[in-house]
Amino acid sequence: MPASRGEPPPPSLPQAPARSSWLGFLPVSALEDNVRNMNIEAEEAYEVDEDDSEPVDSFCKLPLAFSCPRHLQPVQGVEMIMQTWRMRERMKTVSVALVICQNVGVDPPDVTKTQPCARQECWVDPLSLNPQRALETIGGNLQRQYERWQPRARYRQSLDPTVEEVRRLATGLRRSARDERVLFHYNGHGVPRPTANGEIWVFNRSYTQYIPLSIYDLQSWMGSPSIYVYDCNNAGIIVDSFRNFAEQHEREYVEQIRAGGPQAGGTELPPPPSLRNCIQLAACSKDQLLPMNPDLPADLFTACLTTPIKVALRWFVMKNDLGQLAPKVKLEQLEKIPGQFGDRRTMLGELNWIFTAITDTIAWNTLPRDTFQKLFRQDLLVASLFRNFLLAERIMKSNDCTPVSQPKLPGTHQHPMWEAWDLAVDICLSQLKNILEEDKTYLPSSFFEEQLTAFEVWLSHGCEERSPPEQLPIVLQVLLSQAHRLRALDLLGKFLDLGPWAVNLALSVGIFPYVLKLLQSSARELRPLLVFIWAKILAVDSSCQQDLVRDQSHKYFLTVLQDPAMLPQVKTWAVFVLSSVVQGYKQGQDEAVAGNLISICLNEMDEADPVFKQWLAICLGTLWDKHEEARGRATRCNAPESLETLLLDQTPEVRAAAVYALGTFINSCSERTEHANTLDQNIATRLLQKMLEDGSPLVRKELVVTMQYVVNSFPNNFMNLMRAIADEDDGTSLLSSSSASTLGRVSSEDKLSRQVLQQRRSVVGIPQSMTGSVTELNRMGDLGILTTPKRGRKSVIGLAGVGTQHHVASLASLASMACYGPGVTAKFKPFYLKVVGGLMVLERDPDKEVGTMARQVLDTIYNKMVAAERERKGSGVFRSLSQAELHSVSAPGSPAKASFMLGDSPPGHNTTLPASFRQGLAGSVGGQHSLTLPSDLASKPAQAWLGRSTVSDISEDGGQETGVKTNFLAWSAKHFSSRLMKLGEDMVDLESEEYWARQWLYDRNEKVKRRAAAERKSVEEGSGRLDDQLGVVKIPQPPSVLAYEPYTSSLAVATRDSILLVGNKPGPSPQVTTSWGNGNSRVSQITSLQFCNSHERGLLVAGSDDGCVRVWRGWDESPHLVTGWTLLPEMVPQSLAGSRVSYGLQLAWSQPDQLLVGAGDAKNIRLWDCSAEVRLCDLPIQSDSCVTCLHMDKGVLAASFGDGQIKLFDYRAPPASARIMAFREHKQLVLSLKMQEGGKIVSGCTEGVVKVWDIRRQSSLTTLETNQPAVSLDIHQSAPVFAAWTSTQQISLHSLHEGKVLNQIRYHEGLLGNRLGPVNCLKFHPSLIQLAAASTDSHVSMFGYRRY
Repeated sequence: MPASRGEPPPPSLPQAPARSSWLGFLPVSALEDNVRNMNIEAEEAYEVDEDDSEPVDSFCKLPLAFSCPRHLQPVQGVEMIMQTWRMRERMKTVSVALVICQNVGVDPPDVTKTQPCARQECWVDPLSLNPQRALETIGGNLQRQYERWQPRARYRQSLDPTVEEVRRLATGLRRSARDERVLFHYNGHGVPRPTANGEIWVFNRSYTQYIPLSIYDLQSWMGSPSIYVYDCNNAGIIVDSFRNFAEQHEREYVEQIRAGGPQAGGTELPPPPSLRNCIQLAACSKDQLLPMNPDLPADLFTACLTTPIKVALRWFVMKNDLGQLAPKVKLEQLEKIPGQFGDRRTMLGELNWIFTAITDTIAWNTLPRDTFQKLFRQDLLVASLFRNFLLAERIMKSNDCTPVSQPKLPGTHQHPMWEAWDLAVDICLSQLKNILEEDKTYLPSSFFEEQLTAFEVWLSHGCEERSPPEQLPIVLQVLLSQAHRLRALDLLGKFLDLGPWAVNLALSVGIFPYVLKLLQSSARELRPLLVFIWAKILAVDSSCQQDLVRDQSHKYFLTVLQDPAMLPQVKTWAVFVLSSVVQGYKQGQDEAVAGNLISICLNEMDEADPVFKQWLAICLGTLWDKHEEARGRATRCNAPESLETLLLDQTPEVRAAAVYALGTFINSCSERTEHANTLDQNIATRLLQKMLEDGSPLVRKELVVTMQYVVNSFPNNFMNLMRAIADEDDGTSLLSSSSASTLGRVSSEDKLSRQVLQQRRSVVGIPQSMTGSVTELNRMGDLGILTTPKRGRKSVIGLAGVGTQHHVASLASLASMACYGPGVTAKFKPFYLKVVGGLMVLERDPDKEVGTMARQVLDTIYNKMVAAERERKGSGVFRSLSQAELHSVSAPGSPAKASFMLGDSPPGHNTTLPASFRQGLAGSVGGQHSLTLPSDLASKPAQAWLGRSTVSDISEDGGQETGVKTNFLAWSAKHFSSRLMKLGEDMVDLESEEYWARQWLYDRNEKVKRRAAAERKSVEEGSGRLDDQLGVVKIPQPPSVLAYEPYTSSLAVATRDSILLVGNKPGPSPQVTTSWGNGNSRVSQITSLQFCNSHERGLLVAGSDDGCVRVWRGWDESPHLVTGWTLLPEMVPQSLAGSRVSYGLQLAWSQPDQLLVGAGDAKNIRLWDCSAEVRLCDLPIQSDSCVTCLHMDKGVLAASFGDGQIKLFDYRAPPASARIMAFREHKQLVLSLKMQEGGKIVSGCTEGVVKVWDIRRQSSLTTLETNQPAVSLDIHQSAPVFAAWTSTQQISLHSLHEGKVLNQIRYHEGLLGNRLGPVNCLKFHPSLIQLAAASTDSHVSMFGYRRY
């Protein structure tokens, strides 16, 4: 989203390292290369007054262009991490088998018990009752203890059972439970220890014998899923045996499968066993006995699992000698603790709440995420048992017992959170005496407040690299408390704001059901926090849309969106949530339509916040996407008209969102009617009129997708139009009697090249024997005869030597299809012509992605047409060599032909005919009818052609399932996964690397300015010469344009179609450090270079003579394109200008205004607002000559022309009255024009005459003559000096004071220095007195100032 000063958003700033403050004044290591890159030596520095230099603060105030997220980030969504928080299947324990083998009064023979020893079972002393009554009481108590955790389960008791009774119990519960979980609880305190063979003991019918029960049989009866609890001596033996028997079951199942299934007469094969995944909890390991402490119950393990608070309190009192803070509390008083477990306002309820939070926290911080999900979030009863198992481990470990579990858990008995539990218990019990004796009110514990404070401390320094905050599960528990809910939500929102990783952690711990239930709250103060949290969740996991709709919770966000008290930022979060709810979800769309979301969004369109407007448009677009009812509702609400107002917005993201919404509106019509057709065609026409020349690739990509929807809405019409275009291309592809044909669809590049070929051959001199094929155009381009125009135009001024009947194939003629004959334009409605013409224009877009997308849409239309032709003719591919048939055989997938831009290498996959067919055709057909193929296409094997599908982009039903798409929605949603809570965003981190990097750059700029001022002073005193050769660089091609970076000695050199950077890295002498292709077509060349953002890390703006502008970042290391657009689409490339003088596209840049000015051989000077990426205005030049130079300063723009005129414009005034002055003293073409301080303008023309002007006077102040015609000339921007390459074959340096010659340069330095080659370009450094000279022999020479 657009940020202040065009800077990246604060989250992108790196974290400041811990260091001493004075270290910040040292250069950042990443910038040390720039230190070497600067050709500024300490001995060349001169002392000047501080007033002569610009203060550092002035650099801080300059805005940065092309530095928004759309320029800095790839347009892609956030990388989604596969979520494991949502369990694929939730389990429920529906049946519980309680098997109790007590045989009260008879101790097992293999265990010798101490006296006294533990006797209580389920908090009952069995010896205090008769045996049968005691057994029944124990069974009843155990069932009630389990019912507290799972009250709806089916409980069955088996007291002192036989093997048969256990079998019937287990098989019956498994049969009724089906695929749900069954719990088997085994109390073996009255029977011998388990055997090494994996057997537990039960009784015979008369209770005279112990009968073994094999775990193998128990597994068969219980099946899976199951959970087992073993409370007996040596219980670990059972766990080990269980694993072995599970493997045996699996082996037997495999053997049964190999044997061919069940035995004869048997039923179908049972499902494979999954016994290894069964859960087991054992009281002790295989070589341990249960504790016998008489102060503890005999079934201590069971008591911990089913009555944890009671056991924990008793153990705390016993362990701590009646506590540290609490007064003397007796064990019997613990039975009188007031309150209920479910009431968190009471002591008992709060202790239970704290215990749940602490055990959850221990588990989440200790267990792997998948294990935590399985054990603590899948099944309520299992989660409760494992929470309590953590307590059992702690208590039984203190009694020399080690509980065992499967899956095995790491040790948690010494986790630091247990100390927090002890403190909370101590504080609560300290109030017990006063509550019981004096009936005082219970004061809630401060545990949760303290844990929230600890969480807040973590947040103040939290990041992804640190370990997760251990208090996160506690924060979720606090959401249940109304007293702490507001603070908890605030802290939770801050945590989620740290990034997608934080959202994933919160979801894994179980945030979802909590925040979903809170949407039922009516508290207004929670609305901003809840909306923010849900925006964060949906930005990472959009699958939550189904939960919101199912619970009708989406209405909460509809209410927030209509609340006038909510800030626009909060409404933005709400509309994002709603757009996520309806995106690709039919039920969500239905609910939103019923909730009048369309009207609500349209009513909010007047808000000024750009992000809000962007998401209002996106929400509408996702709402009616492929939803006929929503489209009808939107039509009645005049939604398209409201969205069209956003097409003129100053924010590119808003414009792109509006185009997206209008595109999905067109795509949502399933049944075509006359009204729908008219509405959609009007929308598409207006989109082409307004957005075809938009400056943002983001917008143009959405325009291509929208045009694809238009094409898919009227397929037959566009196929017929493409057929007519193909027929005309067939008829006009020959310039002689030759019948050679083109291959496949003719691209817009080729079409315009043919227009030039036919209409301008008198200018370019094309041999009559040449065909108009792609191959011939390639060969002609290689020979320098003809190159294909990247951007054509109707000539603004008639070209010399071209009659009035001829016009250059222009972008305007292509957009309106005027470059085609009546066979195309007269047969079809203008609407269809405009759509195809617009796609052809977009196919030639400076941005490669836009061009590729448009080409794919056009190729898809062509492929459909070819498929229809094949079906109509009903014959093989190669049955005829006619022109039409060659079109039908030359259609591979997208792209359908070798529709590459001339000047680029043809892609290998565009081979259109098999080699064998091509050779046979060449041998059997005469040269007059030979099929011409590019050589590199002919070299490809036939498999490359056979492996491609002709209609690969067309779905079987003719739909557009596999058409072009963009990542605009996902990229826009990425905004909500970044940092949004930017408190104090205007504050600068004075210890961050970003800050010190900028400070270093500003200090560097200051040094350059001081040095420049000293050099200017030396020039005025006449105490120096500009003849110190800094270096000479040989480059591959002749250079044409030079540009110095203002605050270093780096020099950008442009050849015809490439850019090179000359600098001092890595050695002392200048050399080419980086080079890259500009991407312009072969017909065009680079004619202008400008640096922007040069006070920081600058960008390089390259303008080519076809009117295109490209902005490059990282030009000093790894260049990549930031953006590109067509600034002046009517520009004619110099190679096609004929005898007319053209200087190509000239650029001027204003950093404070973020304005780029472009002009050339066109009617207007165009001002481009680079912050909004839109055309600001056009200033009429009112001249028949081309613009040769541009310079702007403090609201005044100076332009020079080929006829010698100089015109001044105030671009702040209306265009009609912007021109304020015109100078006409020059008689020849003006080569250089600079505006200097004090309102002076200096200009020089090809006559070698330099004039100094005052913008307040009509005539020049001074006229200086070199007395030689100048081939190249440049004037320093601030120093009183200019340089000229004259007919005397030397560079002469002159002072603006009386034209005095400072020095002359004829030779390169050295003993045998060569003479300078013919110089075609001179360029001064903007600040320093340095000069670069480019010669036609591909050398670039650099000269510096030398003081006497």
